[in-house]
Amino acid sequence: MKKAQNSINAAQNPAQNPAQNPAHNSAGNSVDNSGEGGFDYDLLPGLIGYNLRRAQTAVFQDFSESLKDCDITPGQFGVLILIEANAGLNQTQLGNAVGIDRSTVVAVIDRLEGRGLVLREPAPNDRRSYALRLSEQGQTLLAQARTKVAEHEARISQGLNMDEQKQLIGLLSRLREPSL
Repeated sequence: MKKAQNSINAAQNPAQNPAQNPAHNSAGNSVDNSGEGGFDYDLLPGLIGYNLRRAQTAVFQDFSESLKDCDITPGQFGVLILIEANAGLNQTQLGNAVGIDRSTVVAVIDRLEGRGLVLREPAPNDRRSYALRLSEQGQTLLAQARTKVAEHEARISQGLNMDEQKQLIGLLSRLREPSL
């Protein structure tokens, strides 16, 4: 009876129930919800989505700044990497790998082809599709971008040791996987 009463009290009093207390995250760890100048963020600092979005914004801004001389977006960088690693893949395969629809892939490839970075050639086994590969200019730009991205990665992960970086990547990968 006492155990049941404690459960009821915890549900009614968020201060005693870390899962319902905005000052605690889902693991029950205390979260500082005061920001600059004492601004109260309420439950936001304990939310995975909020922290992911804040981190993504910071990473995206640094990435964009790092690659401004290359004039490519993070998405275009990913597309160039995949085309280089899988020369001859078609637009459908690329879309599936990146997780974007066919019309978006076509628009991205149109832009990259227009800049002379990607070549679209008839696929040897399927005349209805195109095989993609990087042009020499695309290979040169991607080599420059790789160096800049390596510097960017070092900058954004400077507060994490190698084990923590691997752990973070593993945890983020688990969040991407559909729940069963």
